[in-house]
Amino acid sequence: MRRAEICRKTAETDIRLTLNLDGAESGGIDTGIGFLDHMLTLFAHHSRFGLAVKCSGDTYVDGHHTVEDIGLALGGALSECLGDKRGIRRYGHIILPMDEALILCAVDLSGRPCLRYTAEMPSEKVGGFDTELAREFMQALANSAQMALHIRQLDGINSHHIIEAMFKALGRALSQAAAVVGGDVPSTKGVL
Repeated sequence: MRRAEICRKTAETDIRLTLNLDGAESGGIDTGIGFLDHMLTLFAHHSRFGLAVKCSGDTYVDGHHTVEDIGLALGGALSECLGDKRGIRRYGHIILPMDEALILCAVDLSGRPCLRYTAEMPSEKVGGFDTELAREFMQALANSAQMALHIRQLDGINSHHIIEAMFKALGRALSQAAAVVGGDVPSTKGVL
């Protein structure tokens, strides 16, 4: 099974995250930030990955450290689960609607980190969640997973819908890219 457990402890956060690419059973998500819990639950459901997250963070300051560090932990777990990437599809993409919001998400599990993120959030917050942290999460994830991640908002006027569509689209695109479809490393270089 492609499974990883990441424990990340800093002066700002204490995270335990488990990811299983081949099993959809999740072990609960508790980040200390309700909106992020909701987004990660959606990501897990739409990717069909098993995901468990427990985080204690300095949310009395704000959500930045928690959001970024969970992105780093999830990316690290994804990288560990994929190993040498032998047999995976490598690429995944979707254009996903969420009511009026429309998000394009494309990933390449290339071993080269890159984030291209184009979104205009109508509001600065969704509940207590700073909407600019959606980008910080995606940047940390792309860096830590060593993948190219493109997210483009094609439409949308509700910040909750826009971010929700991003996490759902990310889950579906990663599910495609991580799917085992052969036996070779999907690169003419022979390594990713």
